[in-house]
Amino acid sequence: MNKYGDGIANPKNLFVDHIAMNRSSPIQSQQWLISILAIIGLFFDTTCISAAQAKILPRLSVKRPPFLGEPAKFSEPVSEDLKTFYFNQTLDHFNYRPESYTTFQQRYVMNFKYWGGANASAPIFVYLGAEANLDYDLPAGFLYDNAHRFKALQVYIEHRYYGESIPFGLTEEEALENANIRGYFSSAQASADYAEVIIYIQKKLFAEKSPVIVVGASYGGMLASWFRLKYPHVTLGALASSAPILYFDDITPQNGYYSVVTKDFREASESCYKTIRESWSEIDRVAAEPNGLSVLSKKFRTCYQLNNSDELKDYLRIMYADAAQYNDPPLYPVTMVCGGIDGAPKGSDILSRIYAGLVAYEGSFSCYETHISDDSETIRGWGWQKCSEMVIPIGCGENDTMFPPAPFNLTTFSRDCRSLYGVPPRPHWVTTYYGGHDIELILRRFASNIIFSNGLRDPYSSGGVLKNISQTVLAINTVNE
Repeated sequence: MNKYGDGIANPKNLFVDHIAMNRSSPIQSQQWLISILAIIGLFFDTTCISAAQAKILPRLSVKRPPFLGEPAKFSEPVSEDLKTFYFNQTLDHFNYRPESYTTFQQRYVMNFKYWGGANASAPIFVYLGAEANLDYDLPAGFLYDNAHRFKALQVYIEHRYYGESIPFGLTEEEALENANIRGYFSSAQASADYAEVIIYIQKKLFAEKSPVIVVGASYGGMLASWFRLKYPHVTLGALASSAPILYFDDITPQNGYYSVVTKDFREASESCYKTIRESWSEIDRVAAEPNGLSVLSKKFRTCYQLNNSDELKDYLRIMYADAAQYNDPPLYPVTMVCGGIDGAPKGSDILSRIYAGLVAYEGSFSCYETHISDDSETIRGWGWQKCSEMVIPIGCGENDTMFPPAPFNLTTFSRDCRSLYGVPPRPHWVTTYYGGHDIELILRRFASNIIFSNGLRDPYSSGGVLKNISQTVLAINTVNE
């Protein structure tokens, strides 16, 4: 079996049509970065925790989850221009035990349609897959939309332990159940995977002089920025969109995320904001009454009897957070929720208005599933990642958001993670391995060619780089996104 896996054509035969016969003068790599910096500005101009904290921290996924009744969607129909390959990836890049040399099939996808070829030193845009099946992100908007202009080769690499890129031919569930196998599931291993695949592609295409730009969003955005820092010999630059690299080790205040959610709702409607803020105590008041949980269950049409008020509050908290984090056109979920709350019949009590907001957001159904489900590979995979190294301390203080106070408690979080996986998290590892403290000073000293883009309505922007650090480490912020 070659590195492309069984059934895949010999790379030299497959790629021959994409290698020019006449060698032209190489294009200076820096010119590509300058051009990309110019287009980025145009491109982006258009467009609180209670118990069981390990499960309900806000998701990082770049795309919103489907509404109830809406089928889970992959991206638009995959173009015939997208070609799938498999690379024999090393299981463990950082040790030399016999089992470290085990390999697994890592999926990546390429689109040659607009590539100018190796002889023109045309660039390579690489999308770093994050905590999801790669199908979910194909084709990634920025790469697809700009490949023609830059005559770029598009490459999409799936993150290990997601989609089809799971070691030992296991399902994700099987891999995560095995403590020894899930130990190889880390961002450092994933970054080394990306480096191996990129270098391999460049060699097979005789494209070592083609500049590589890595692109990622959310967790993938963090990976893109860190990849530029860790592998500057592999990539010329990085576009890190919505990358909360500063939301670790208490660099960002715990309430940063929910403060932005609150701001989003308050700007949409003051009355909506006040209703949500007042609803938490009303939920607790009703729950404390005789048969109060039954009353709440009927009021909100929960599919199962509520066991406590936290179940309902966690469900609503996640709904508001998702609405703010994925507040994209044309739906604008924050406006949907507030439209329901403010549009409730005159004289409606607080909880009736909250329920009207729920219906406006999710749609009208016979019942609503309030139990937190882990039945998706993203939730399962990210559950391990945040319980091992991606410890993002999100919480709410006293009266600093529209949510009830619920500070992040590392002791509780560690206990929950140990209960789930048998090991405690390493909350300081990200800042130890990648950095984060004194970010302005550190990145000014040695970093270059990184663009941090953030929409300031995105709650995770609170943990992002929001100002220029140098002439080549730039922040692009959009106010209304």
